[in-house]
Amino acid sequence: MFKLYYESIEMTMNEEEEKLAKILVTSSIPRSVSYTLVYTRGKEEVTSVEIERETGLRQPEVSIAMQWLRKKGWINKRNMKKEGKGRPVHGYRLSKDFDEIIEEIIQEQTEKIEEIKENINELNHYKSNFAITH
Repeated sequence: MFKLYYESIEMTMNEEEEKLAKILVTSSIPRSVSYTLVYTRGKEEVTSVEIERETGLRQPEVSIAMQWLRKKGWINKRNMKKEGKGRPVHGYRLSKDFDEIIEEIIQEQTEKIEEIKENINELNHYKSNFAITH
């Protein structure tokens, strides 16, 4: 287990989880979403309080991450019974296999690469044309 200190918040993750979260972040997945997604991987159901405790994310970060994940259709939310007062408790679980989610991320990244290649080709075209006409 490694202890990662991010913005003075302690997170306990194993080396593989930490590596995966960093790869997701570099793949344009927001940091809070990446850590939430990695934490929920392989778990039947989790609560936002668990995610906060185990990832070091703050409550608003987890809430925003869950909204992002639900919008993508990657996570389901279930209202859980709660005794007493306080904020409501929700259970969360991945709505599809983690490998399917990774495949979607790979597809999005591949599409971005193709778009970047097209833009480079277009820029090169204008570079050549600009040199000839001016």
